[in-house]
Amino acid sequence: MSSVMTGAPGALDSLPPAELAQQRSEAYRKITVRLIPFLVFLFILAWIDRVNVGFAKLQMLQDLQFSEAVYGLGAGIFFIGYFLFEVPSNLLLEKIGARKTLARITILWGLASMAMIFVKTPMQFYTLRFMLGIFEAGFFPGVVLYLTYWFPAARRARINGLFMTSFAIAGVVGGPLAGFIMSVMDGVDGLANWQWLFVIEGIPSVLAGFAVLAFLPEKPVNAKWLSAREQAIVTSDVDAEARDPSKHAHLKDAFANSRVWICAAIYFCVVSGNATIAFWSPSIIKELGVHGNLQIGLISAIPFVAGTIAMVLNGIHSDRTGERRMHCAIATLIAAVGLTLTGFWLHSAVLALVALTIASIGILAAFPVFWSLPSAFLTGTAAAGGIALINSIGNLAGFVAPYTIGWFKSTTGQLSSGLYFVAALEACATVLVIAFIRGRK
Repeated sequence: MSSVMTGAPGALDSLPPAELAQQRSEAYRKITVRLIPFLVFLFILAWIDRVNVGFAKLQMLQDLQFSEAVYGLGAGIFFIGYFLFEVPSNLLLEKIGARKTLARITILWGLASMAMIFVKTPMQFYTLRFMLGIFEAGFFPGVVLYLTYWFPAARRARINGLFMTSFAIAGVVGGPLAGFIMSVMDGVDGLANWQWLFVIEGIPSVLAGFAVLAFLPEKPVNAKWLSAREQAIVTSDVDAEARDPSKHAHLKDAFANSRVWICAAIYFCVVSGNATIAFWSPSIIKELGVHGNLQIGLISAIPFVAGTIAMVLNGIHSDRTGERRMHCAIATLIAAVGLTLTGFWLHSAVLALVALTIASIGILAAFPVFWSLPSAFLTGTAAAGGIALINSIGNLAGFVAPYTIGWFKSTTGQLSSGLYFVAALEACATVLVIAFIRGRK
């Protein structure tokens, strides 16, 4: 029994191939059912607390007399704190484990989100958004790294796609929820609707952080809901991949690898589109002539519904075919076209919403396939540092895109110029993927 539990190759090789395949399939099914919904729930909370400022903006700017440029800087400065603390957070996760790291992150970002009710000045706005970035730093790359402990590369695009549906689900749920809160809570107990938004959406994150400590197993050997043989099968699969001599295992290898920096540049371009739809969709929809917080929230969910479907299907098809490069490049090209058409069709509510939906399909479909690229050549500490480095640099686009769009809006009075700028970045992602990512299975 001990040889089975340690995943000794001999213990597994003695199984008939059909039985081994059946048990392997059952093990990964259990892991998927147990872990992915919980991780999706956590990231939905993180995403809502990160981007609910886009809905708060509809009333907060008027109440506090903030300009569009102040909002753009405040929305984006989150990613500066995120950038500075992401690599250390992921390295700490590898050292002390996922439970402690993800619990600490979740509790602190919930508290920072709730503290937004005290904002009175632009500097307070910038400071709390910066702190929110520091506290959330490491969550997304931490989960990406955590999933490499449970799934080999051949299964990872599908799993990444399922986890990253949290982006889209948060948009589907977060928009109507934010609109509802702001519609019914204005003036309750002397607080503005946008203040209630931050409080109500911050509390679940704090509670979820304690649930992480109680629920989340570190690795397959800690999962009591897997049999000893299932633990051995998964551990054997993951360990065999980690020993692949073609993969880099040390932190210095990640920082010295040109492919890591190319992936960071690609991800920067992809995230610019995601930040745009996250922080500016409510404003874009309002620009189309839609009035009422609840109506704006409901309509803003439409692009994310389409993006959710595209994200899952693209990940499944990529795993089925083993192809990553063109799945990512075509998605970013669709994003570029959709953002361009959104800016061009702002005069027409229907056409602009169709274009924004196309953009969301491309942007969200790119994510799960993209994250299969760096894990194909990184493992161990190199994976921890490399994934965090890619994500931290890429997420600087979360600062650049909202601020640039806000600057264009304040300067020209129009959103279209900023949308064209982000569309150009998505087109750059397509070029970089085709030019520098090797097309292999």
